[in-house]
Amino acid sequence: MTQPKRISILGVTGSIGQSTLDVVRQTDGMSVFAMSGHSALESLVEAAKEFQPKFVVATSQSAADGFDFGDLPAGTELLVGSHHIAQIASAPEVDVVVAAIVGIAGLPGTMAAVEAGKTVALANKESLVVAGSLITAMAASSGSRILPVDSEHSAVFQALQSGQPNEVSRIVLTASGGPFRDFSDSELKTVTVEQALAHPTWQMGDKISVDSATMMNKALEVIEARWLFDLPAAKIEVVVHPQSIVHSMVEFVDHSTVAQLSPPDMRLPIQYALTWPDRIAGVSPPLDLSRPQTLEFIPPDTDRFPALKLGFDVAARGGTSGAVLNAANESAVAAFLKRELSFTDIAIACQEILEQHDFIADPNLEQLMACDQWARQELAKWISV
Repeated sequence: MTQPKRISILGVTGSIGQSTLDVVRQTDGMSVFAMSGHSALESLVEAAKEFQPKFVVATSQSAADGFDFGDLPAGTELLVGSHHIAQIASAPEVDVVVAAIVGIAGLPGTMAAVEAGKTVALANKESLVVAGSLITAMAASSGSRILPVDSEHSAVFQALQSGQPNEVSRIVLTASGGPFRDFSDSELKTVTVEQALAHPTWQMGDKISVDSATMMNKALEVIEARWLFDLPAAKIEVVVHPQSIVHSMVEFVDHSTVAQLSPPDMRLPIQYALTWPDRIAGVSPPLDLSRPQTLEFIPPDTDRFPALKLGFDVAARGGTSGAVLNAANESAVAAFLKRELSFTDIAIACQEILEQHDFIADPNLEQLMACDQWARQELAKWISV
């Protein structure tokens, strides 16, 4: 890299944000211009002390009230309130925006960065799930480049460079299968919160851990892939790969399949997004081929994990369906974590709410946000019945 890259990290206190800091920590030619956090303010201040950003945004007003920010560096300006996210995402000084805020809360920051023509290292899949058509159109107009941070989409992005877009036959997203891939129907009905949060491969936040367990995370990734790579749902497939070594594959029309392999470590796709189009010495460990190991590929069971089928349905239909599915799922997962909803009811509730909503094929942002609110209200009703 010939020029230092100045980075804004939206959601620095989460797992992706912390991994991003580790990449910056070990990579020459990068600096953190701004960072945001929500309620983990101690972690936010500690990161600011180390990286000396120009701006720190505490998005939760209630969490910031009464908190002592006295340890912030002298040259760092504190901004309080989520409305400041757009400011640090679109600032002229910023080269790359890492969009790592979880859920629909990450959409405004992603849109502000894309509208400003920034390079966006996208970890917030919900942005494209909810507003894929709007964001991709905005990127085409502004010149923004969206680079995937999800390990699966990064793998596809890397593999696609082996051919031309019109030569792609299909992409295959891999899934670990989560902690319950071998559970029976009866066992799935008794899954506890503690079990759902114990992912066998990745260390993630609570919401993403539950999504992985239901395979809703993979459903959302199918929708995200549809927009990232401009592919119809019919050209996207999912396969369960418990070892999480093959992160995804691309099959070309000559039936050659190109895969990206590496140990499960989010720092690799983060680093690639931050340094692209260059590759530099890796901060994550190499693949150890000196020891025997087996790679398994298993067709997913959509009867036991119906959330995955919802992802393909929404990817094919588009319109307002992504906003409804995402909102219903966010609310359902929150209810499950509060022990108000059973594990298997998460996908059932999402499907019923999807089927009930008034579909709009070409929505604007206001209509998408209205669908988001409607789906959350319907989920609350669903729980109370």
